Amino acid sequence: MSHAIELEKVTKRFGSCLAVDSLDLTVPEGTIYGFIGPNGSGKTTTLRMILRILYPDSGQVTVLGCSRGAAANDHVGYLPEERGLYRKMRVRELLRFFAQLKGMRRCGGEIDDWLERFDLVRWANEKVETLSKGMAQKVQFIGAIVAKPRLLVLDEPFTGLDPVNMDVLRGAVRSAHQDGTTVIFSTHDMDMAERLCDTIFMIYRGKKVLDGTLADIQAQFGEDTIRLRTTDAEASLADLPGVTHVNDQRHYKELRIARDADPRAILQELLRRATVEHFELARPSLHDVFVRIAGPESRSAEEAQHA
Repeated sequence: MSHAIELEKVTKRFGSCLAVDSLDLTVPEGTIYGFIGPNGSGKTTTLRMILRILYPDSGQVTVLGCSRGAAANDHVGYLPEERGLYRKMRVRELLRFFAQLKGMRRCGGEIDDWLERFDLVRWANEKVETLSKGMAQKVQFIGAIVAKPRLLVLDEPFTGLDPVNMDVLRGAVRSAHQDGTTVIFSTHDMDMAERLCDTIFMIYRGKKVLDGTLADIQAQFGEDTIRLRTTDAEASLADLPGVTHVNDQRHYKELRIARDADPRAILQELLRRATVEHFELARPSLHDVFVRIAGPESRSAEEAQHA
């Protein structure tokens, strides 16, 4: 399989801050690749180097087979985290401008199709400044995809969208993927990453800490999670023998268990304390994996090692 993107030993500094540290990454063509990581981890810096908005201090970035070139590549569509629309332009006029910037001269039919798909037809001749945040988000997404790029880079594309429009945008991403576009998107929504991505990459403090399918990532941690629902929401769980951490998800709880713990013994103890409606031994969710790597527990453990 050929690669849409290849990063080899890529490093980027901003003064004394090491934003990306000797990063190796390959993104196969035709995949949906999720970028996750806490704020300040190096996600956006990595995306901007892929887009050649920034250049690495060392290492090589190859995009669609080219290791050189300018940021304005006709084969790459980009939705930045910081939204940038010309507020005084009318929607259709703006989208035509974006398409023509990417070399697409006959774009009227394509624009009409997208406006209809995103329920924006009646706003086509309105100025951007009259749009709601969600509608402006959809317009900017159309601007990134209207020229049918081979590579589509989306930085936090679902921010500010209601559930209906999130589904519409997710369907559009899948449609682009089915048409052969390679999609990279960064997100803090772990549920969305689980649903949408073929492969998930996590960067933490400038280094790659995860890179694989969800099943591959979960397999690294094994079945060490109990998903639980009881009739007594206030039942004491923190002191259960064999349980190392309790994550309260309101309608259910996730219990992280020790390696040598016996789930049957935990269930027996639970039955003494409350009526159990649901008990499931499972692999950790992507949310839980994220928190284990970048959460307070991880930071406390690092600090203890260096104390």
